[in-house]
Amino acid sequence: MAMKILLTIGDITLKGGAERVVANLANAYAQIRLDVEILSFYKSGDKEAFELDNRVKLSYMHQKSFDKKRKNFFYKMSYKFIESYILKRDFKDKDFIIFNNSPHFPLFKNKNTKYIRINHTASKGRYLKRYDYFDALVLIATGEIDFWKKHHKSVAIIPNFLPNISNLNTNYSQKVVVSIGRLSKEKGFLRLIDIWKLIQDSKEFKDWKLHIVGDGELKEKIENKIRDLNLTNSIILKPFTKDVESEYLSASIYAMTSHFEGFGMVLIEAQSYALPTISFDIATGPRDIIENDKSGYLIEDNNLNEYATKLKTLMQDENLRAKMGTKSKEIVKSKFSKDVVMKQWMELFERIKNNA
Repeated sequence: MAMKILLTIGDITLKGGAERVVANLANAYAQIRLDVEILSFYKSGDKEAFELDNRVKLSYMHQKSFDKKRKNFFYKMSYKFIESYILKRDFKDKDFIIFNNSPHFPLFKNKNTKYIRINHTASKGRYLKRYDYFDALVLIATGEIDFWKKHHKSVAIIPNFLPNISNLNTNYSQKVVVSIGRLSKEKGFLRLIDIWKLIQDSKEFKDWKLHIVGDGELKEKIENKIRDLNLTNSIILKPFTKDVESEYLSASIYAMTSHFEGFGMVLIEAQSYALPTISFDIATGPRDIIENDKSGYLIEDNNLNEYATKLKTLMQDENLRAKMGTKSKEIVKSKFSKDVVMKQWMELFERIKNNA
């Protein structure tokens, strides 16, 4: 009989990173013939944000968006108990229930069900006792592994994966650096513009362009900064597009300047098109994806001069871009393909089941 899995998420109609991971996981489980269902606690949109395999069942606990009243402590606690009870009552037949980015914990549990929590973001030190409700904790990056091994009996690292790895590779003769993401403070686009100013001041790279692709609340501030630094000829700000493939394939280098990333999925996407990548070595994410000096560069956080120097090294040398890009693609295939990551999930399920 097929293993029965329930994935829970705060609101599957939101277009966020955790929602995409849940959709990818559900589709992958369905493709290997597991019985999979998604439970979304809330529903603020008309339908799920990411396409689901028709074998994936989808249900909602509440047919509405998150209730602002729930910020009240007593209201919130009573809701948590009620929702945990509903989860126990209505999903007795599940072998595994996997919690994602919702604040829910299995206060009431079925004895034949194993409970897993995926930490999509860094959460060190908050509400530690609540994690004892879970049979296993899954981290998507290595940054917090030592901390969590001290505080939980069963911790695994299972990264996010790319559902499909492209057969296409970029053309390294293109004089374009690309960076893709939401135009918000944590993505660090303002410091990317400062880095680009350092590069353009050297006069050597006047024929190079920087493409920033995305939408968000900092758009106007970013536009003003580009204009104030006289970079309108070399920085092209483009709106978010569903056709991100064409953006990756129009560049020969991928640059990330985030202050914070839970994982850094965009780096894996870039590497799947054989792009060399460069990023600040922030707390979690990039160091699990970029092999320094092999597939790209990891730069001491906020060292803008060093970042500019390494970016110039790549911009000067097409052969180096090709060499690092080839390594990038190898890393994606060996660490972040669907088959590799699904094997890790199946091993975790077996291990937890056998520890009953």
